[in-house]
Amino acid sequence: MSVFSPSPLSTFVEESQAIGVFDSGVGGLTAVRKLVNMLPNERVIYLGDTARVPYGNKTAATVSTYSQECVQFLLQRKVKLVIVACNTASALALESVQQISSVPVVGVIAPAAETALKQTRSGNIGIIGTRATVQSAAYQTKIKHLCASEGIEREVRVFAEACPLFVPFAEEGWHYHPATRLVAEEYLAPLKKAQIDTLILGCTHYPMLTDVIQDVLPNVQLINSGEEAVSVADAILHEMSIHAAQRGMNRIVECYVTDKSTAFMSVAERFLGFPLGIAEEVRLGK
Repeated sequence: MSVFSPSPLSTFVEESQAIGVFDSGVGGLTAVRKLVNMLPNERVIYLGDTARVPYGNKTAATVSTYSQECVQFLLQRKVKLVIVACNTASALALESVQQISSVPVVGVIAPAAETALKQTRSGNIGIIGTRATVQSAAYQTKIKHLCASEGIEREVRVFAEACPLFVPFAEEGWHYHPATRLVAEEYLAPLKKAQIDTLILGCTHYPMLTDVIQDVLPNVQLINSGEEAVSVADAILHEMSIHAAQRGMNRIVECYVTDKSTAFMSVAERFLGFPLGIAEEVRLGK
């Protein structure tokens, strides 16, 4: 079955064109790290909408507007595919950005939901994310639709918890801090009580806290939503025969932000796992 249905706006793309990735801030760089490791020949253009972060407390209409502006910015740089490495944007704005894009757009919700359904043994699936992602019920709805469309007859129960403090902890580098552990125990207690066996990390910041989360839930399989989206992107590139043959002399990650704070580079390189180089500040919208 095809992983990509061409949009009416579809245009010709070349192998040498970059893959575009956007997020409301630095969190999407955890997905870029997977992208660089999995597809080392590909160039990546990353956009962090740091001037308007977080998206998690914005209305759906605002998130949709911001997301469309981010995609338009990437399309102007002739990308061949876009990954929406933001769970909130994927939950609230994926359809609207797909409608304006001439290239494939991959969100993080469907890939992670599909993997969770494949991996769960008990049928008890947990989701953690921002308040907006959890309240949107995007993961819950997607899992329900997948169960119906794939004829899954066993009972699947989904438990979702908002974990807003995980974002600043990840950005501060408090990956093993006692305060992070205490908050994780509090946030994850209902999921432990629900006896989940699979947990979707529904925010691209959360993989930075994998060790703490896994320590609190030792027998639970963790699903990295950003990594799952990269796997789907890889399948689309394969189907369209537009994998890059070689990267050439270009920088591996070309980074743009809408506000360049003094802490951005250190936080970004921690999320990415290697030196980023230069991040150019740009303005979106009118």
